Amino acid sequence: MQENYMVGIYARLSRDDERAGESVSIENQKEMLSRYVREQGWTLYDYYCDDGVSGTTFDRPGLNRLVQDATDRKINLVLCKDLSRLGRDYIEAGKYTDFVFPSLGCRFIALNDGVDTIRKNNEMLVILKNVMNDLYARDTSSKIKAVKQSTFKSGKYVGCYAPLGYRKSAEDKHILEIDPVTAPVVRRIFDLRLQGYGFRKIALQLNAEKVPSPRSFYYMAEGRENLRGETPYWNDVTVKTILRNEVYLGHMVQNKTGTVSYKNHKQISKPESEWIRVEHTHEPLISQETWDAVQRMDNHPARGRSGKSGTIALFGGLLRCMDCGSSMRYLRDYRTRKSGESEYRAYACNRYMSGGKNACLSHYINQKALIQVV
Repeated sequence: MQENYMVGIYARLSRDDERAGESVSIENQKEMLSRYVREQGWTLYDYYCDDGVSGTTFDRPGLNRLVQDATDRKINLVLCKDLSRLGRDYIEAGKYTDFVFPSLGCRFIALNDGVDTIRKNNEMLVILKNVMNDLYARDTSSKIKAVKQSTFKSGKYVGCYAPLGYRKSAEDKHILEIDPVTAPVVRRIFDLRLQGYGFRKIALQLNAEKVPSPRSFYYMAEGRENLRGETPYWNDVTVKTILRNEVYLGHMVQNKTGTVSYKNHKQISKPESEWIRVEHTHEPLISQETWDAVQRMDNHPARGRSGKSGTIALFGGLLRCMDCGSSMRYLRDYRTRKSGESEYRAYACNRYMSGGKNACLSHYINQKALIQVV
């Protein structure tokens, strides 16, 4: 048995684990494991920590660095408090204990679980522990989801940022109150819409007036600079989202998005049948009459169509700008041209049409030319 081990201590703590108290804190794990290394007479090479990271994902900075050091032969023993620190996905955890670490010539020890890959008689124990950790993650996810559903149904706001026009109450972060700074912007957007302005024209008007975008207002409220290093601007999508958000009527509509599963945290949109709607949860920003008038404009027969004839754009929703990736807007011009065309049809970059400092370049493509290419 090899006695001179270069040890890499791995410690992980997720937000769910924090409820267990100090016993599973990163510092507690490091102290306990480093003491064990000294008792065995081994050499501690480094600590590898992932703080606030779920055990259902294995793409973690600390774990990735540990595997790289094991690959480079800087460490030959990985030590962690228990198997749940390595992860709570039994398939992925088993891959590391059965294949990754052994193939790198690296011994693995989960101290509190009595797991040591140098011993060949505890494979079944490793499998059972990994399955139990996976089931724990599934159960925890279900409980968190149930709590969120209950919060949604009670009409409490759950979100990192309050919608434009509102702010979170200082007494209760789940309650929205009107923000005197941004509320006039929202009311102006509804007013411009009632005047017949389209989504793009409203965005252009706000940009021309140098009205800060929702992201800019957020940074201003936080009292810090925009860390993304870009100049946010208004566009038609942002305007449309505001004009169709029932929060401005005083209603809360939540549970619109979720994750694929407790293991895959990719955000997906949920069908409208799963949305949770609670009325009159906070003070409305606009009247019911204004809301109804705006929605009637959106539901006009020409909605989703273009031009005087109401025909659907042939390539509508299918084209993207090759430079910025924005969708292409359908344009029509009825003026007779020198070529004899009585109607000119083309597509232009949405980001160019919306204007602003970060607007894209002027890109147009004639529908006739596009048809020929296709």
